[in-house]
Amino acid sequence: MRAVSMVLTVVLAAGASGCPGRDTGPAAKGRGLRILCGTFPMYLFTRAVTEGRPGVQVTLMIPPAMGCPHDYELTVKDMRTIAGAGVFVANGLGMEEYLGPPLRRANPNIQVIDTSEGITDLIAMQADEHEHGRWNPHLFASPAQAARIVRTIAGELGKLDPGGKDTYEKNAQAYAGQLEALAAEFAQAVKALPNRRIVTEHAVFDYLARDGGLEIVGVVEEHPGQDPSAAGMLKLISQIKSAHAAAVFTEPQYPVKVSEAIARGAGVPVAMLDPVAGGGDNAGPDYYLAVMRANLKTLGSTLGRKAP
Repeated sequence: MRAVSMVLTVVLAAGASGCPGRDTGPAAKGRGLRILCGTFPMYLFTRAVTEGRPGVQVTLMIPPAMGCPHDYELTVKDMRTIAGAGVFVANGLGMEEYLGPPLRRANPNIQVIDTSEGITDLIAMQADEHEHGRWNPHLFASPAQAARIVRTIAGELGKLDPGGKDTYEKNAQAYAGQLEALAAEFAQAVKALPNRRIVTEHAVFDYLARDGGLEIVGVVEEHPGQDPSAAGMLKLISQIKSAHAAAVFTEPQYPVKVSEAIARGAGVPVAMLDPVAGGGDNAGPDYYLAVMRANLKTLGSTLGRKAP
């Protein structure tokens, strides 16, 4: 994906160079600025950044409840949607594997914002965890990283639509400030918990754990959507016991039976954390903040006890 990102960055730079003047962006020319987002979190973040800018339309490529589009394949309808868009806001880091040649065929002139660009403190994926890329792409599941993404979106949109730059920057400053405050609240609350060792459904919470002070000692699904074998379940149960982990956490987009069985076998509670990879059709920008605050409450009620 990094190779694809480099190509897309060149395209973006070329497109941005053709936007001189005070208010000469696509939205100012009466055509409107049609922005397409590759994942649900990018959709929420982009809506927050563009709020109040006339002529801007933000659309989500995939179904909102789908979650991470690791195995998504473009449809004919998707190709038509891409053809009508001016900007594509991508998570990057291999999340949108449908990018690249199909995107360019559908719309050679589309401007792509890779929101992972410029972030250097990435977490590497373990060889057996993920087959889609070298780096963990789930930056969005940490409020601290989400704030960086929001600022990137605003900065790049300001280059493409100079007339909306002030609006984008003002919105990003306000929204990123809320995200950063929430990140600090996470870190402070987690620090007070007696046991911060957890097991997650897959590697979606690695950045939240690092930024918030949690320790992930195992994952249920080393490959998203693929349940562990019986031997794998027994191995994870043993890991939980030896590490004195406090709980197993599931996700809304995944079945919970296997995780519940592992938790029972290990004698620890099971609860749900939502990485905001997906959501409802009518979810607004504040949806991310609300879900993350609910996650913080779940962590407090689940981990606020002594390890078994």
